[in-house]
Amino acid sequence: MGEVRSTGRLAATLGSLGLVAGALLIAGSRHWLPTGLPSPPAQDAGEVRAAPHVAVYDMRPGQPARRIAEDIIAPPPLDASGIERIEPRRPLGELGLASPPKTPMPQDWGETLLYRPVAVSSSMFEAMGRKVVISGTADVGPDRTCAFGDAVWPCGQRARAAFNAWMRGRALKCLLPPDADRFAIAAPCTLGKQDVGAWLVANGWAMASPSGIYGKAESVAREARMGIFGPPQ
Repeated sequence: MGEVRSTGRLAATLGSLGLVAGALLIAGSRHWLPTGLPSPPAQDAGEVRAAPHVAVYDMRPGQPARRIAEDIIAPPPLDASGIERIEPRRPLGELGLASPPKTPMPQDWGETLLYRPVAVSSSMFEAMGRKVVISGTADVGPDRTCAFGDAVWPCGQRARAAFNAWMRGRALKCLLPPDADRFAIAAPCTLGKQDVGAWLVANGWAMASPSGIYGKAESVAREARMGIFGPPQ
């Protein structure tokens, strides 16, 4: 009889423990954790949280980026007060230098077409009431004579005739001031695309002025004995 009573009491005790454990698992929403571990914080229904061991970074727009090895990858801080501005390096050659500006002509000067020009001398002509000397040239007067060997000939008249024959009454374009009709003026002129002064000096019908640009053309004409530097024509 004693064994039967002990077995009944043990079964009743185990049954009571099972009912208590089932009640704890079903009735509550809390988990049974081992002793010594902290309980996780409560969270709202539907909220998703990352695992505690995963690092979370805010990648929303406008948030600062995460910095990695800033002392190695990023440039070090720079103190602007320690920067010194120095003069730029000179060009390696003269080709790198800017050319000086050309001397501008006065504002009231302009290109003017002069029709039906007539040569007065080897490098001077009249047209439309104006008298123009070709700039950069030294005129050979119509009364001048030239000597070549034993021959003396009227090179001044011949030079004027050569100038007239070359122009043939065609209009010359000259750079003139508006009041050039009041006096004779030296001006650069062109006939079409040809420089009048260059043609006169290169063919020996005028000489280059000391301050002009036709010095080389005169040297060529002298060596070739052209115009006034050659035999009678």
